[in-house]
Amino acid sequence: MSGKLEVAGLNAWYGRQQTLYDVALAVPDGAVTAIIGPSGCGKSTFLRCLNRLHEQTPGGRVDGTITLDGQPIDRLDPVEVRCRIGMVFQKATPFPNMSIYDNVASGLRLLGVRGRDSLDEGVVESLLRAGLWDEVKDSLDSPGTRLSGGQQQRLCIARALAVQPEVLLMDEPCSALDPIATTKIEQLIQDLRRTYTVVVVTHNLAQALRVSDFTAFFYLGKLVEFGSTQQVFHAAREKLTENYVNGRFG
Repeated sequence: MSGKLEVAGLNAWYGRQQTLYDVALAVPDGAVTAIIGPSGCGKSTFLRCLNRLHEQTPGGRVDGTITLDGQPIDRLDPVEVRCRIGMVFQKATPFPNMSIYDNVASGLRLLGVRGRDSLDEGVVESLLRAGLWDEVKDSLDSPGTRLSGGQQQRLCIARALAVQPEVLLMDEPCSALDPIATTKIEQLIQDLRRTYTVVVVTHNLAQALRVSDFTAFFYLGKLVEFGSTQQVFHAAREKLTENYVNGRFG
């Protein structure tokens, strides 16, 4: 299967500690792919490798090949990579001392957008896509850090979308949220699949079932199984996968 992102022979280390072993995976275009597995199995490391964040970690090292639309990402400028492959982290990270407006506009300014009309258009469109506009349209000058946890996470999603990425990576985006905020993020993921390729790391198996089209199961740094979410959860090819998705360990 060809993919928007294609990974081959991927190995990753933190110092001398190897965390990923010979991972090969094609991430389907225009779909949501869930990355599941027990804690410490390499899920987040894999995600960070996809937009070259892992190499910024002290001691972080990668070999293997990752391509975006056939282009090796290690031959692209890192800023370009992170614009085309956006990232949303487990903990909401609105920029401190910045308004809601400026949080979203920051990426646009980084790309050289300066005109107020162009910035306004980009901010409004991004907040609409993130499902946040109606909640903040009358308080755009307020600090982003004053929003609720769920709103802050959607603000970070809007910030990532402002630079018009092709791929959106989400590292356990709901793990710190209450059920109502989680439902809003999951609904948003469903909406985003219409425009973006989305990769979501989640420790919540029910969430993976709800939001994803495809699922990759990692264990001890290795990709054990990849397929449609329904196949992985209901007709796993590997016994290890079957045991995990049925709650026998993890």
